[in-house]
Amino acid sequence: MNTETVEKIKARMALAGVFEEDLEESFVLGSGPGGQKVNKTSSVVRLYHGPSALTVKMGESRSREENRWLARRELAERILERERSAHSARRQEAERIRRQKRRRSRRQRARMLDDKRQHGAKKAARAPVQTDL
Repeated sequence: MNTETVEKIKARMALAGVFEEDLEESFVLGSGPGGQKVNKTSSVVRLYHGPSALTVKMGESRSREENRWLARRELAERILERERSAHSARRQEAERIRRQKRRRSRRQRARMLDDKRQHGAKKAARAPVQTDL
């Protein structure tokens, strides 16, 4: 990996609030194509981020060093995505409450009252028939 890419990944980690001291890194045996070399070397990186309780396993490359940076990038992206979705949920809830509280237009109010009158008439028609004997 070139230094420019590594710097971009470091900036992404800083934006997500991921610090090296919060990461637990371990290496596990790879799998997939590559034969004996892949089966013998521990090139897959497993990152655990304590504060967010996220775990990322990365084994896209046969290079351990490249997988280390790819795992860090993936972890930062997952944390940022989690923050974006929480922010979006809060915004949707606020918008829903705003819609509930807003005043109805004159046309909406008239339509609603007309519907209520029709419903009342329908219910009144269900009343038992009075017969005088």
